[in-house]
Amino acid sequence: MTTAALSSPVSHRLLRNVGFLGLPLIVLVWSLLDRTLGREVLQWIPYLGSGFMMNIVIAACAMTLGTLVGSLFGILELAPYRLVRYPVVAYVQIFRNAPHLVLIFATTYIFPFEIVVFGNYLPFPDWIKAVIGLAIPASAYVAEITRGAILSIPTTQWEAATGLGFSRNQALRWIILPQCLRRSLPPWMNVAASITMGTALASLVGVHELLHAATDASTAVRRLDFTVIAYLLVMTAFFMLCYPISRLTRRLEGRFSAP
Repeated sequence: MTTAALSSPVSHRLLRNVGFLGLPLIVLVWSLLDRTLGREVLQWIPYLGSGFMMNIVIAACAMTLGTLVGSLFGILELAPYRLVRYPVVAYVQIFRNAPHLVLIFATTYIFPFEIVVFGNYLPFPDWIKAVIGLAIPASAYVAEITRGAILSIPTTQWEAATGLGFSRNQALRWIILPQCLRRSLPPWMNVAASITMGTALASLVGVHELLHAATDASTAVRRLDFTVIAYLLVMTAFFMLCYPISRLTRRLEGRFSAP
């Protein structure tokens, strides 16, 4: 390969991706060469996969709940009434700066282990508590994203809507918010990637997710090389889920910022 080829953007991208995936590939080849280790890895992959599905479920539920609450709170942050605006602003400022792990532990111990519905005792699973714990900071971030997107809309849009006979609520619903959706998507995807990576913290409160499954597998097999492979698989799984989100976010930012 010539020097010019090595200096090309395609070659740089290829080398960077090889650097990202090189260590997991080396370990994977090593496990295949060791038949006993390879069998152990293949045996535990379905168990690890079931844990990773829980990460995806927690992330999807937390982002859905956080987006619904955060979008409402972002609008309320701009409310003309102080009695409405100040509590929402306080909520956003507090939980934007609260560690995710603290919130997960708080929701785990604040909410009961079971709830009573019409005289029936229903379990309140730990994974739902983890969803709430991650949805709280997600809603705070989404509220700020929504508030910033609304403020970024030129005031002439509001004036034009008023001139057409729209009320403030109608203008917000039919004119302003549709434009905010395009501006909010890239930062929203960054929050989604952050919350997805934060789902690994749910393992500390007993939720069966990928990191918890890797710890179980490592404890059962009791081999150092298997432990290394298990945690590399955890890292690789999160990378394969979050890296495309990061790349798509950059592409959308570039597309939406273009004149």
